[in-house]
Amino acid sequence: MTPFFRVRELRSGYAGGLVLDGVDLELDAGGVVAVLGRNGVGKTTLVSTVMGLVRPYGGSVTVDGRELAGARVDVIARAGVGIVPQGRRVFAPLTVADHLAIASRRPAAGPWTRARVLDLLPRLGERLGHRGDELSGGEQQMLAIARALLGNPRLLLLDEPSDGLAPAVVAQVGEVIREVGAQGVSVVLVEQNLGLALSVADDVAVMRKGRIVHRAPCAEFAARPEERRRLLGVD
Repeated sequence: MTPFFRVRELRSGYAGGLVLDGVDLELDAGGVVAVLGRNGVGKTTLVSTVMGLVRPYGGSVTVDGRELAGARVDVIARAGVGIVPQGRRVFAPLTVADHLAIASRRPAAGPWTRARVLDLLPRLGERLGHRGDELSGGEQQMLAIARALLGNPRLLLLDEPSDGLAPAVVAQVGEVIREVGAQGVSVVLVEQNLGLALSVADDVAVMRKGRIVHRAPCAEFAARPEERRRLLGVD
């Protein structure tokens, strides 16, 4: 059976420089994979290339059998791919309601409506009239997730969603990821927080020097501290 999401020999970078050097990655529908690795190994470049924000030099990216490598961002989004970028990228002068309205302008078929997103993320409902620059880091992250969900993605890319957040907010992010996965959305989670990654993902994929060098079920990876130290330098 063909995986829902498949990356094959993906190569990309910036200004002619090579960052991804033949990445292979697969994910079934509704699966959650955590992409781990030290800083600078290509994790953000991977999700940016899949989303079309960085053009590949070569290789294949398919979603539900459709080839998307090198396609425009809007084409990739309409094919069912959403992204929560690193740093949130919330627009400072726009209110929460404005962000949600913009994200809902071209509704895609699926379960995620404004009402359902606010039910999942109730704090946003309390902050609808607040500008982006009036939100806490955690609220901005929830808003970034809400924007992505309103596109009703079948594949959701999350780039460092726990970055700079308090532990309680990180736990909330984890709950949201579990709920999204339970709804059948495939999730690629790029994350430095190993605890969050292991708590929400089915598998881990470890990157080194622009390649996936190790893949394992989370339970197996969690039970092997010597392997984690070798691959990530952490316990």
